[in-house]
This record gives sequence, C-alpha cells and structure tokens, in this order.
Amino acid sequence: MSADSQTTLLALSPLDGRYAGKVDALRPIFSEFGLIKARVKVEVEWLLALADEPAIVELAPFSAAAAARLRALAEHLSVEDAARVKEIERTTNHDVKAVEYLIKERLKDDAELGPALEFVHFACTSEDINNLSYALMLNQARQDVLLPKLDELIQKLRTMAHEHAALPMLSRTHGQTASPTTVGKEIANVVARLQRQGETLAGALMPGKINGAVGNYNAHVAAYPDIDWTAFSQRFVTSLGLDWQPYTTQIEPHDGIAEVCDAQRRIDTVCIDLCRDVWGYISLGYFKQAVKAGEVGSSTMPHKVNPIDFENAEGNFGIANALFEHFAAKLPISRWQRDLTDSTVLRALGTAFGHALIGFDALLRGLGKLSANPERLAADLDAAWEVLAEAVQTVMRRYGLPNPYEQLKALTRGQGINEASMREFIASLDLPEADKQRLLAMTPGSYVGLAEKLAREI
Repeated sequence: MSADSQTTLLALSPLDGRYAGKVDALRPIFSEFGLIKARVKVEVEWLLALADEPAIVELAPFSAAAAARLRALAEHLSVEDAARVKEIERTTNHDVKAVEYLIKERLKDDAELGPALEFVHFACTSEDINNLSYALMLNQARQDVLLPKLDELIQKLRTMAHEHAALPMLSRTHGQTASPTTVGKEIANVVARLQRQGETLAGALMPGKINGAVGNYNAHVAAYPDIDWTAFSQRFVTSLGLDWQPYTTQIEPHDGIAEVCDAQRRIDTVCIDLCRDVWGYISLGYFKQAVKAGEVGSSTMPHKVNPIDFENAEGNFGIANALFEHFAAKLPISRWQRDLTDSTVLRALGTAFGHALIGFDALLRGLGKLSANPERLAADLDAAWEVLAEAVQTVMRRYGLPNPYEQLKALTRGQGINEASMREFIASLDLPEADKQRLLAMTPGSYVGLAEKLAREI
C-alpha cells in the first residue's frame, strides 16, 4: 500500500480522505498553510505601509527591489516555509508570533531590510493579523472557487430550463394533482433563486481592522502621536481589497463572516430543495438517469439506478449548513474585549466550504445524468383531467354563471374525472361559443399558462 493510500484511509475527515481530490481547489486557501501564507502577506504589507509613512522617520522607505523581495516572501511561501513556522511555534506556543519570527529570520541578513526588523508586527495584536488573513482567505475562496462553481450550476440549470421550456408537467401541491406547469419553468424557478442568493454572496462586504489590542490605537499613538492612525488604518485595510471596520474591541466582530456564511447557507438550502424535488421526480419517472457501465445501484437488487448524486449533494449541503449556522450564530459573540472561542471555530471554515463544494459537484454530476421522460410526463397529465376545473370555473366567473366554483367542486372533488366527462360538462355551459370551443380544445398538457415564456426568459 502506498503512503498516500494509507494516509487517505486513516484520515479522520472525509475531506482529507474519501473526498480529498474533490476539495483541492480550497486546500491552498483554507489549510493551515493557507492561513500562514495569508498572515505573512498581511505582515509584509503592513511593514511596507509603515515604511511609506514619512512621519515614521526611523523606518526608511524601501527600494523597489527590497519591496519586491518582501512581497516575494509572501507570494512564494512554500510548504517548507510553513513547516518552519510550525517549528518556531513549538517554542513560542503562539502561531502568529511564530510568523513574525519567521519573517524576521528571513530579513536579518538582508542589508536593506535587516534594519527594519522591529517594525515587523509593529503595534499589532495577533487579531489585527488574523482578522485580515481570514478576510483575504474568504474573499479568495468566494471569488476563485465558490462563485464560479455557482455560476456553473446556474448555467447548467438555465440550459435545462430553456431545453424543457415547453415540456408540460403535472404540478403537485400538498402532494396532490394541481395546475400543470412545464419542466423548464420549474427549473427556471431555481435559477432565479440561485441568482438572487449569488448576488448576495458576491456583494457581501468583507470587513477588516488593524487598530491594536482593544481597537483604540493605544500603542500606535504612544509611539507616534502625530500620525492620523484611523486614516492610516483605513488606507491599509482598503488596499487589501477589504472593507474598513472602524469600531472594534480586540477582535473584528465577525459580522461580515456571518453574512457570508448566511449567504452561502441560503444557496445550499436552495440546492437541497432542488435535490429533493429532482429525487422525487426521478421516483415518479419524470426523469431517467444515464446508466454508467460497471456501476451498481444495490448490493442485492440489480435493477436499481439510484439517485445517489442528489442524495450525496443533499447530505453534504446539510453538513455545510450545520457549520455555517454555527459560524453565523457564534462568531459575532465574544466576551468583553476578547475571548478565544472564535480561534478554533474559524479554523473550521474550510470544512464547511469543502462540503458545500462537494455538494455542488455532486449536484452537477447528477444533473448531467438526467434526461426527461416525455411519455411518463404525458401519461400523468392525461390521467388528471380534473386540473382543468380551475380554467373552466374561472371562465364561468368571467361570464357570471351561477356558483362556478361549487359546480366544479361537485363534479371533480374525490371523483374520477376523465376527458369525456370534463368535455361534457363544458359543452353544457351557457358560454360564448368562442370561449366554449377554447375550453373544449384545452388539455391538461396545454393548460400551462405562461410557463414556457417564463422558462425561456430566465
């Protein structure tokens, strides 16, 4: 057995075992290596910002070459570099301090950067570095992985909505037959929901702060009382592509992270709703699934082709949402100016997004196997002539015929209505001939309103 196989088999989390290959896109972002790399970036950029401040006369501005060397330290941080941070941490017992020491270790022999050693982590509390690091990580995951995957899902569903825009389908409200729709229109509903929530996820601001031990710039002012530190802080945070948070305790309050988690949770919820509906439609025979050679649907029933992709997606979205709900409820709460409960919780962000990513991929895989079954759809419609009662009684209302709802209720409720009995009833009505003929020509499959138009417009 190879070392990689053994590691996978012994992994405690399925994200690092069974599903390891499915979350590779998130691994460089949310792993501990990703966190260390983000911390180094923040520390380096803070040092560069300090060097550009004329009032800090003890720190000379860096040359372009020196600035490039600093940024390269963050940009090209290796796994070996991160391992060195962990080695230092075994002595410091402090993960952020270990990052500071690594940077100083790398600068000490540089003729230009060496004199700047004591301005690394200047006036910072660990949370100044951490909150900005996690904000950068979330932004990267959102822009590079989550939103593109959501766009892929939306585009797949939009294509299906257009393809099946005119394919009629019997609706079911409360599990009972209801006014017909089209397959495309039902899919278009999901597209509209995902687009709305995707816009919320994309538009959520990601706040950050760098204002010292309790948010008051105490150490900053003690060292350089004449610098406008609030303006300096704002320039620095926004230079990272983040939204400046002016009021904090020791920690950035994490409301922005909660908003992102809530937005992703709503996206996942829409996807769970879709998974369950498609699962049901497969059960009804409205969709067929492509059979993959060699695949087994049951260990004992050879005929089965199970909707496993939709079940897998639903399960993973559910795990993700349990975590997102906890993050959104817990992270904005901290005792007094600081407690450390957020530290261990934030480390699990990647777990939640990892399960969401697996859910997306499983859902896309399942959708790719589907094909509509027009014969089964038509058969259900042809057995449900009672659904035309809504159309008939509404036209009767238009022309003032007595008790239209009650007449149709007596005809249809709890009784077997077929094409002949429905048309016999329509023929007996005192309606203008054109309207009567329009109703007589109507079938359950043609009674879909604007469903086709709505599906094509999404």
